Amino acid sequence: MLSDIEIAQQAKLLPIKDVAAQLGITGDELEFYGKYKAKLSDELSARLQDKPDGKLVLVTAINPTPAGEGKTTTTAGLGQAMAKIGKKAIIALREPSLGPVFGIKGGAAGGGYAQVLPMEDINLHFTGDMHAITSANNLCCAMLDNHIQQGNSLGIDPRRILIKRCLDMNDRALRNIVVGLGGKVNGVPREDHFIITVASEVMAILCLATDVDDLKRRLGNILVAYNYSGEPVYARDLQADGAMTALLKDAIKPNLVQTLEGTPAVMHGGPFANIAHGCNSVRATKLALKLADYCITEAGFGSDLGAEKFLDIKCRCAGLTPSAIVLVATCRALKYNGGVPKTEVSSENLEALKKGIANLGVHIENMRKYGVPVVVAINKFGTDTEAELKYIENYCIENGADFALSQVFGKGGEGGVELAQKVVEACEKPSDFSPIYDLELSVKEKIEAIASKIYGAARVSYTTAAEKAISEVQKLGADKLPVCIAKTQYSLSDNPALLGAPKDFEITVRNVSLSNGAGFTVVYTGDIMTMPGLPKAPAAHNIDVVDGKITGLF
Repeated sequence: MLSDIEIAQQAKLLPIKDVAAQLGITGDELEFYGKYKAKLSDELSARLQDKPDGKLVLVTAINPTPAGEGKTTTTAGLGQAMAKIGKKAIIALREPSLGPVFGIKGGAAGGGYAQVLPMEDINLHFTGDMHAITSANNLCCAMLDNHIQQGNSLGIDPRRILIKRCLDMNDRALRNIVVGLGGKVNGVPREDHFIITVASEVMAILCLATDVDDLKRRLGNILVAYNYSGEPVYARDLQADGAMTALLKDAIKPNLVQTLEGTPAVMHGGPFANIAHGCNSVRATKLALKLADYCITEAGFGSDLGAEKFLDIKCRCAGLTPSAIVLVATCRALKYNGGVPKTEVSSENLEALKKGIANLGVHIENMRKYGVPVVVAINKFGTDTEAELKYIENYCIENGADFALSQVFGKGGEGGVELAQKVVEACEKPSDFSPIYDLELSVKEKIEAIASKIYGAARVSYTTAAEKAISEVQKLGADKLPVCIAKTQYSLSDNPALLGAPKDFEITVRNVSLSNGAGFTVVYTGDIMTMPGLPKAPAAHNIDVVDGKITGLF
């Protein structure tokens, strides 16, 4: 059996100009990054602005195992399957972070015969967007520390600096550090912190900005610190917004690549869903809707995280209306939710499946609350048994849910034809999309709406730090923004050990921070961290270059 990278390396890629031609894009509207990658120009966006939108399909999932359950694979395979049934489709995905690539979960280019290519490029440096975001964020941090060193005319209180440096790598040693040591010439000593790039506000801003002017405005609105009088200090006060925009001038343009079968794919932006808003860029999604009849996009982790944020933050911000939601489920993840250790999810266990399938039921019901048709994609793994698959199918029938068996990992687009047909049918059904909460609610009311309606929590408690932070958000007049809840992906609760469909649990809000430029309030629950660490045996151990070829990359 070939590995993902071996399948990818044996594929014959189309020149990116030929992929673009399928969508009516000319060579002059591409900015080439080699033969198989290109950025889509501002001129293309301008030309298509009056063209009608296609149908928007969101791919999400149940709560996964730590290894992930094939949401990107399903998205890529569904795009390929759409072509098999004669539909003009494009997929819109997030860019991978180097943290998972070298850590445990893997990249974000799909797998098997439903991949986005060139896989190695995408999972490593791609077109440099992640590096540009890292540089823009850290430039602002450097300018802030320099301002304090050079007289501190804004009166910035070093004890109340909010912006953190970032790095697109799992590195727990940088979570809490001290900068400015070594004497006067090296700056003012203070406590500082690193977060992973995909959790940074600059990443969120890039993904929510509509154009370069909006990008600059949002960057200027980043709340970086407070001064000694307790007044807010923004990035624009440091005069950092212009230079940050210059670093992101090209990064804001979406990237065009292709699937294994030549289906066009737009990849842009990459915020995690457990610690950020989990969706690719507004620009990429809106452009994809102009380029094809169906835009198939995904949101990170389970529907309690990525889909909730896609529907309550991204769609509201960008004025998007999804036509259908695909909910990916696997025997493996349902058995994991039934209490089976991740090392044993490949073995048949109907009892665990019956116990864990309640998790699927909660996700189906939650997505229906948004008024959008739902199709369950049962993503088949080679270790699944007929009895297990039949049990999931019967459960969907009993719960009135449309479903299809997806075999895109092993069969490519051909293995997703039934799913594609079900999705096309769902897109023609009545849809009455509405977010789960009203923006006029208070910060706490919004948090509690998500906690009760989506997570199923009985109550929400707040630490003293969270109460104080919410009060600060209200003082700044930012309490009418959406909320972005940082929470474990492994459970509907904030406790990763509470699997399945937990009831009568409490969500603990540990802290709150304002992402003023992005336009939402981040709510931290449980023990979620914004700088992950590497596992005991990271994937990096297996990655190498042999005879000029990358090996071990999935």
